[in-house]
Amino acid sequence: MSEKKVTILTAFKTIIWPRRNLVFLGLLLIVISKTASFVAPLSLKYLMDDIIPNKDIDFLKLLVGAVALAIFVQAITSFLLTKILSVQAQYLISELRAQVQKKVLSLPIRFFDNAKSGALVSRIMTDVEGVRNLIGTGLVQLVGGTITAVVSLVLLLRISWTMTLFTLIPLAIFAIIALKAFKFIRPIFRNRGKINAEVTGRLTETLGGVRVIKGFNAEAQENKIFEEGVERLFQNVKKSLTATAFMTSSATFLLGIATTGIMGIGGYKIMMDELTIGEFLTFTFLLGLMVAPIVQMSNIGSQLTEALAGLDRTEELMNMTPESDEEHRTTVLEDIKGSIVFNEVSFAYEEDKEVLHNINFEAKSGDVIALVGSSGSGKSTIAGLAATFLNPLSGTISIDGHDLSKVNLNSYRKNLGVVLQDEFLFEGTIRNNILFPRPNATEAEVLAAVEAAYVNEFTDRFENGLETLIGERGVKLSGGQRQRIAIARAILANPKILILDEATSNLDTESEALIQKSLATLTEGRTTFVIAHRLSTIRKANQILVIEDGRIAEQGTHDDLIAKEGRYYNLFTYQARI
Repeated sequence: MSEKKVTILTAFKTIIWPRRNLVFLGLLLIVISKTASFVAPLSLKYLMDDIIPNKDIDFLKLLVGAVALAIFVQAITSFLLTKILSVQAQYLISELRAQVQKKVLSLPIRFFDNAKSGALVSRIMTDVEGVRNLIGTGLVQLVGGTITAVVSLVLLLRISWTMTLFTLIPLAIFAIIALKAFKFIRPIFRNRGKINAEVTGRLTETLGGVRVIKGFNAEAQENKIFEEGVERLFQNVKKSLTATAFMTSSATFLLGIATTGIMGIGGYKIMMDELTIGEFLTFTFLLGLMVAPIVQMSNIGSQLTEALAGLDRTEELMNMTPESDEEHRTTVLEDIKGSIVFNEVSFAYEEDKEVLHNINFEAKSGDVIALVGSSGSGKSTIAGLAATFLNPLSGTISIDGHDLSKVNLNSYRKNLGVVLQDEFLFEGTIRNNILFPRPNATEAEVLAAVEAAYVNEFTDRFENGLETLIGERGVKLSGGQRQRIAIARAILANPKILILDEATSNLDTESEALIQKSLATLTEGRTTFVIAHRLSTIRKANQILVIEDGRIAEQGTHDDLIAKEGRYYNLFTYQARI
């Protein structure tokens, strides 16, 4: 994974520049606001040196009116800034979240095998939040603060260059401290994102596996793991808070020295008639206007540092290669017949550790190919390759004569249906889960799928029928009921290629008898890969592949393999005795 950091320049090009109109509007508003903020301090000189000594009531009214108008302008611009930029920043966050989620879903299955779902949720939801400080008021305040500081500096030099230079020394020291601190803080913020993702990931797992935790009386160890995670998060936050606090206290100390010096120098100059009281008060207020944004910049700098650290992690995801690889997968399948050929296919999950070795077989259109063998022999890997969840290390897999590695994934997968051993159901109703592959299917099609998978055999007993809520992952249903919903979903999808991974493993004998009938309907006219431990479920397969240690040990029909009295015969007769 790339450790390349996102710079303010790349953030400017990708995030700020495309929204330049809004940002420029924000800058215009802040210039107006900051210009208005100079009215009050500059008017002090006239108030103290001209109006009060001359008792000029008319000028006083004019001055008070001008100050009141300036304050009103500041209030309006402040409201508009928040409304325009903060709302736009939140819109950008939602837009980025959608982009990151889309990117994550485009990544290959192997990425998800090595990532925690909770950690990915954190990266999608949390890492992008910092950008509100780039497009929001943070960056505009930084620019506006710089403008205010520069204008204030010019005006201060005009009043007294000696007092101004005295204040610049502690400010320069503060600037050096702030720059060092930001360099120290950025890795902390970056690391915080990782810790946050890990803690969220573990918490998601804990909540998902609550039955296992309670079943093994493991609440205490889960609590300990979570406490350790939040402690790491606390230590990270403590580091950044310490650095920020050091900056703030340095600012307080150095600016305190500057203020004390100004009191002494200013007092002396007034006594020596080198400075009027009005000029001194104006200088003090202008100094406040110059210093405030500089101190504020340390806070904004932390926000921008946090934003860039979050974008670093987001950029890592966005730079990953999607599985679709449109540059190479250019073959679009129009009408699939479903003939699949494995030619010298080898595969490894880890380098130099092959789990499949030179697999050769042909699944003709409409054939049922059964994969049998001991656990870990490579059956699911072959099914994963046929589903394009995995890519072969060597050799080729072809669909209707087209190399599957060059086929557009969307055009292939819209003809693919899967029923997995641990079938995943979404929270919601039974109907919504069946409709998942074809949300626009007609009521007649849904009911046909329900009947074909014998789902109605149990939904007819439910008060709400197909509208029954099944809970997260279908926890309110039995394994057999979940499996039948999954089969109904596959029937409704009407795929040309079907993968059944232990599709009858969660069923009791009665349910299995019902499912066998529905599977016969489901597999008709479809190229089907069936993985089954129960060999009774695959007697009618056109071809049975006995997989052992990643190789095809035997292949043929049930009768052929029984006649051979080899590995399949031993497996079958052993199960028959149980």
